[in-house]
Amino acid sequence: MIDTQNRRDHRNKALKKVGITDIKYPIAVLDKAQGQQIVNASFSMYVDLSEHFKGTHMSRFVAILNEHRDQISTRTLRLVLKEIKTRLEANRSYIEVEFPYFIEKTAPLSQEKSLMEYTCRLSGDYSEDSSDFIAGVVVPVATYCPCSKELCGVGAHNQRTLVTVYVRYKSFFWMEDLIALIEECASSPVFPLLKRVDEKFVTEKGFANPLFVEDLVRNISLRLDNEENFLWYSVEAKSMESIHNHNAFAYIEV
Repeated sequence: MIDTQNRRDHRNKALKKVGITDIKYPIAVLDKAQGQQIVNASFSMYVDLSEHFKGTHMSRFVAILNEHRDQISTRTLRLVLKEIKTRLEANRSYIEVEFPYFIEKTAPLSQEKSLMEYTCRLSGDYSEDSSDFIAGVVVPVATYCPCSKELCGVGAHNQRTLVTVYVRYKSFFWMEDLIALIEECASSPVFPLLKRVDEKFVTEKGFANPLFVEDLVRNISLRLDNEENFLWYSVEAKSMESIHNHNAFAYIEV
């Protein structure tokens, strides 16, 4: 059959990225505690396109995704990108993956167990000359306002804060370890299930450790500075204020 995509194009315009976006696919990801878990991920996959060709072969992206669905991780991303580049005869390949990731959390005093959802992201690009891989995670935490505590003495307004961290890494690492690092830097972690005794404990813990959004970002940054596996990172925190009609925001990139 005629391969229309491989026909010559005479407009002399190379394209940086062509491919597919926002395709949902169930995949297996590595799980530190259970070995692996099945998640419903969203993929975008691209290659560059020479000025000489009319188009790329979109179906090949889906075929490659299906072949690698049994395991997607920071460890296997390079293999997937290399195959995309080879199969689509490109100079550079790109991939972006976002998926919900579940970790079993234990309430601090009652020891009740439940699943906590986090949003994980993986992205990368690959060519024969260079490659780049970035992993990210969105972690909800609790923060308590130092100014409010200073003013009130007996209480402080608090907020749920979304922390987004991206890291450029040298070798495989566990997402669970990065999530734990972030939660340890907050006033207190967020739990999916708490009994009354746990609520008291978590609230008092947060009140004893008030943080501005600036404090939180700096705390995480200091911890990441000590992680030799990370070549670069960015930390973003957005606090959804409980008594103000705005969100508080801080960002650092190193």
